Amino acid sequence: MFIRPIYLDCHATTPVDERVLAAMIPYFTEKFGNPASISHVYGWETEAAIKQTREILAAAINATPAEIIFTSGATEANNLAIKGVAEAYFKKGQHIITVATEHGAVIDPCNYLKTLGFEITILPVQKDGLIDLTELKKAFRPETILVSVMAANNEIGVLQPLAEIGEMCHEHNIIFHTDAAQAIGKVPLDVQAMKLT
Repeated sequence: MFIRPIYLDCHATTPVDERVLAAMIPYFTEKFGNPASISHVYGWETEAAIKQTREILAAAINATPAEIIFTSGATEANNLAIKGVAEAYFKKGQHIITVATEHGAVIDPCNYLKTLGFEITILPVQKDGLIDLTELKKAFRPETILVSVMAANNEIGVLQPLAEIGEMCHEHNIIFHTDAAQAIGKVPLDVQAMKLT
């Protein structure tokens, strides 16, 4: 008999919680309508469920429901955010700051933007895995448009000081992005207080 090894990367993927599965079963079997098709009951049901889900997620992070955008996962979300800021703020500047310990879902779009002429500053971390806030501030330039710092590291678990980073970025009119895939539901996240804008 084959015994499966213990799986220790449940942040990357994990069995679906039984409560989540129970809540989703009707949408896999009966209420499977297209939420964009709002001229019939199938669309109404799924549109209402998605609206409710947006409201729940927004409340969890102190955002508005309109700010919640569903993607297939963190990699797509990071690409959308980073490349979206790069395109929208191209005329303001082409400098982005990130961290050496970021997930590939952040480093890869930054490297792509480098091929388009963007300058990417990759800050090192200290022995404890945290970035040095003094070094971050020194890296700011007039053409810096984005700072991307992971909330909770997927390998070493360090929690970066998001509120302090957010305040620094806010003071310099720089957009602050965080990959919070490893943090949400485990540590408090408040996009307003942390100035994740």
